[in-house]
Amino acid sequence: MTATTDGPGALPPRAAEAGQSTIAPPGAATDTEPPKGREAVERATARAVEHLLARQDPQGWWKGDLETNVTMDAEDLLLRQFLGVRDEETTRAAARFIRSRQRPDGTWATFHNGPPELSATVEAYVALRLAGDAPDAAHMAAASAWVREQGGIAACRVFTRIWLALFGWWRWEDLPDLPPEIMYLPKRFPLNLYDFGQWARQTIVPLTIVSALRPVRPAPFGLDELHTDPRRPNPPRPLAPPTTWDGLFQRLDKALHLYHRFPVAPLRRAALNAAARWIIERQENDGCWGGIQPPAVYSVIALHLLGYDLAHPVLRAGLESLDRFAVWSEGPDGEPVRMIEACQSPVWDTCLATIALADAGVPADHPALVRAAGWMLDEQILRSGDWAVRRPELPPGGWAFEFHNDNYPDIDDTAEVVLALKRVAHPEPGRVETALARAARWTLGMQSRNGAWGAFDADNTSPFPNRLPFCDFGEVVDPPSADVTAHVVEMLAVLGKQHDPRTRRGIEWLLGEQEESGAWFGRWGVNYVYGTGSVLPALVAAGIPASHPAVRRAVTWLREVQNPDGGWGEDLRSYRDPEWIGRGASTPSQTAWALLALLAAGERDSEAVVRGVAHLADTQAEDGSWDEPYFTGTGFPWDFSINYHLYRHVFPLTALGRYLHGEPFAPERLEG
Repeated sequence: MTATTDGPGALPPRAAEAGQSTIAPPGAATDTEPPKGREAVERATARAVEHLLARQDPQGWWKGDLETNVTMDAEDLLLRQFLGVRDEETTRAAARFIRSRQRPDGTWATFHNGPPELSATVEAYVALRLAGDAPDAAHMAAASAWVREQGGIAACRVFTRIWLALFGWWRWEDLPDLPPEIMYLPKRFPLNLYDFGQWARQTIVPLTIVSALRPVRPAPFGLDELHTDPRRPNPPRPLAPPTTWDGLFQRLDKALHLYHRFPVAPLRRAALNAAARWIIERQENDGCWGGIQPPAVYSVIALHLLGYDLAHPVLRAGLESLDRFAVWSEGPDGEPVRMIEACQSPVWDTCLATIALADAGVPADHPALVRAAGWMLDEQILRSGDWAVRRPELPPGGWAFEFHNDNYPDIDDTAEVVLALKRVAHPEPGRVETALARAARWTLGMQSRNGAWGAFDADNTSPFPNRLPFCDFGEVVDPPSADVTAHVVEMLAVLGKQHDPRTRRGIEWLLGEQEESGAWFGRWGVNYVYGTGSVLPALVAAGIPASHPAVRRAVTWLREVQNPDGGWGEDLRSYRDPEWIGRGASTPSQTAWALLALLAAGERDSEAVVRGVAHLADTQAEDGSWDEPYFTGTGFPWDFSINYHLYRHVFPLTALGRYLHGEPFAPERLEG
């Protein structure tokens, strides 16, 4: 098979043979069309403005679909099967979506054109079995054969095997144990609940209940075809040496399994009740938990196991909230298709859309921007959440990502909402200033000891949670990142706090995090293009001159990784393989991130910027939008990837607007 740079089995561009790679090395000759003139860029910007304005909800918010992978859809069907509420219409619609994402080799990936992924393939296969697909059908046989080649169910991640254990397809005894007694570990004790990131914390608490009760509902069929040896489906896993962290935690898990057999009954009952109270106290007004689908799924299962009937108000609201994660559409054959979002992003999408429109020249008092600002002001969270465990004296004032998530505001959304509000001429300026002051106070109070910022908590950097055998998928802690810290630094500069010692500490941390290449790592976007696109505008807004060596190194790196077509792209494989860093098919959002960095660094008239802007103008659709099948966002780097469907619109528009109108908060304006 011929290797390509963006398909299954791809070779990284630097390793591909000459003539096989679609991405030329730095400095190679290109055959791109001559750059478009200002008139073409203005036309593209105007069309993009019109397109984005038309997408605004009457209440003032924007929201694009948040696409992840088929495990969301498979687990939704498994939940409904477990609860006895699965219906055929929903099953058929979900199965159509799952089949549409199957690759020609019978497998499923977790991002567009990514490599096949074992757990996703197993979960998708089981979901299609629930939908009635026969195991000997060609597409199913291809999937099961590949699963067996990869080691079968036994090689899947823990979360997949938990789902299978619920139906007796896997033994609970062969899963890591997670006792509910963790609820009683002191907050200063290693591996206490608040050592986990907020997303992991919300999932772990209900799973302690599931792990303690170990339910099994009758399976509607067997899965022998997914085992390498059905007679020995649960082969033992070798123990690491006891002198290693992995070996230590494996032996701790064995001790927990022993405790499960002989628990202290009063303590176990009290722990289960404490976990249930913790879950119920954190249910949002819309019935969900943290605005995220996975914690909601596990919370419903856990409470149901404890005796909560499906008609109980808590569970009824929880199930209703899960229905709101469903995106229904019409397939090519006219039949309904159902995709499940892992979460919804209205606050994030709204602040980014507001920034894009303002930077594109939409007047600050435009009704659309005023409506957006009013909606964002209403969404500010004015009560404490889990973040207050580490900052008990800090008054609230942040924003969350979702429609309803008062327990978990995040620092990234808060920074970007502030940047959006500063661009709008709201008719109640006093209300805006009060909101901005609260946000600044809260954000500064959430600074970690090293001077940087994480997403949800301060100093959430324990090395232990990721070591647990239970935690073999994705990040479970929330350390500071360059992209979040950069957005905070930019926000503080725009608020006139660029000389505040806390801002300067953030800047010093960012300068220290720059890679030797000149780029910055991207935690919440893919990857070094996102990190660099976040950091350079922040540094310049905070007064770092464009001539600074760190800025010049970043500019050089961005020029080197520009694609022959004038755009930028970076494959998710860059999180695993350094050969992919800065390499991938050009995408609208990643091209825009690179342009935002270069424009901030004073490169407006450079060849790289002119070619990048031309690429955006050339690839725009007639309706003013852009197409972007590639996943450029992350929940967890590599493990859980996101295609934000609004990214393809807001970031290109922001870049084109800044190309035409200049930086919205240039240092000289801030000083003035």
